Amino acid sequence: MKKSTVFSLMPLMALGVCLAEPALADVAAPVPNKGDTSWLMVSTLLVTLMTIPGLALFYGGLVRSKNMLSVLMQVFTVFCLCVVLWVLYGYSIAFTEGTAFFGGFDKILLKGVGVDAVAATFSKGVVIPELAYVFFQATFSAITPALIVGAFAERMKFSAVLAFIALWYTFAYLPIAHMAWFWAGPDAYTDAAAAAKAGASAGFLFQKGAIDFAGGTVVHINAAIAGLIGAFMIGKRIGYGRESMAPHSLTMTMIGACLLWVGWFGFNAGSNLEATGLAALAFGNTMTATAGAALSWTFAEWMLKGKPSMLGAASGAVAGLVAITPACGWVGIGGALIIGLAAGVVCLWGVNGLKRMLGADDALDVFGVHGVGGMLGAILTGIFADPALGGVGIYDYAADKVADYSISAQIVSQLWGIGTTILWSGAVSIVAYKLVDLVIGLRVTEEEEREGLDTVSHGESAYHL
Repeated sequence: MKKSTVFSLMPLMALGVCLAEPALADVAAPVPNKGDTSWLMVSTLLVTLMTIPGLALFYGGLVRSKNMLSVLMQVFTVFCLCVVLWVLYGYSIAFTEGTAFFGGFDKILLKGVGVDAVAATFSKGVVIPELAYVFFQATFSAITPALIVGAFAERMKFSAVLAFIALWYTFAYLPIAHMAWFWAGPDAYTDAAAAAKAGASAGFLFQKGAIDFAGGTVVHINAAIAGLIGAFMIGKRIGYGRESMAPHSLTMTMIGACLLWVGWFGFNAGSNLEATGLAALAFGNTMTATAGAALSWTFAEWMLKGKPSMLGAASGAVAGLVAITPACGWVGIGGALIIGLAAGVVCLWGVNGLKRMLGADDALDVFGVHGVGGMLGAILTGIFADPALGGVGIYDYAADKVADYSISAQIVSQLWGIGTTILWSGAVSIVAYKLVDLVIGLRVTEEEEREGLDTVSHGESAYHL
């Protein structure tokens, strides 16, 4: 069966959606369900909670006390910047029809998106208010660049952070989101011919058949590659490897990790766009995988280092959240448990062995957790989405049934998603960092770095002793 005709009841690439197709003349236009709408709005609040304050506190606790406020300020301001850019042009570029790589400009400044506008879900004849979808997606677009901040923490100019994020957001996040998540909506798939036509208008990765329920590629791998390249191009922190750079407040990091976990239910279960059993599956998978990863990291660290650490448990939980993100609506609970247990061990290696091999000062292990976890989750999604292994399979809208499933073919599709994201984000990141370095300069001076970015960049201190 041609991939262009095969689509799932969930998003093939998780969140992609467009305006619902007009109803037939003799059928009443669908009306948004209040339960679906309410769940999507609550999910939007939960994803906001993930970033501010969740991610900000998680990252803030991991840096030295002299840089605490700088990290909080970077995460907070990046979130605000990206929401504004999303309203100005981001939504239009990501979620209107254009090419397979880049959307159009029909909805600049949300033109035409009024209170009565509706967007498709992943069930035929079911819609949600488009404004609710716009701002749900806005929070995704804002947390992704904020993740990058952890890689170059404690040494980058605040102005350079904002300039880089604006460039990367425009030329990396938005195109990848369009490639992965834009499609014509389920109502366009009435028969094989219509499905082929609709499929041709979808994003590049969607057409390749890659599946990503809530952002393993678009969010985690995308941000991790940008962070890793930044760590290389900006250089190591002064004293790295010679001076103590231990986290100044694991209490803050623990609080942040818990807020991330709670908010992630909106991230994953909200991505179903409907308050159905599938949202409950994504919810349960998120809980299960995260708990499994926290335990596997803890026990593996205990065996290797002799003691289990709070930092390890919190990091393991985040690794599980990352790895289950692409899989949460595709796999069964058993598959989620395996993904979580694997993520804890593999990401522990990512922030230790792999980090030493790469030699970059990825300050807060963005690549080791989000990059490694995202890739692992994307590949394992291709395995455990198989109905024979407890997954839900891929739905053929035109035939109105679950399609035959091939693990090997799906893994190839998953590798398309991973590889394209790595290459695209990597190329954009290199150019963006270089441009910012030439115009503004990426890094603070040695004296400023030793003093700390809180006072140098913001004239404030997190703590007054």
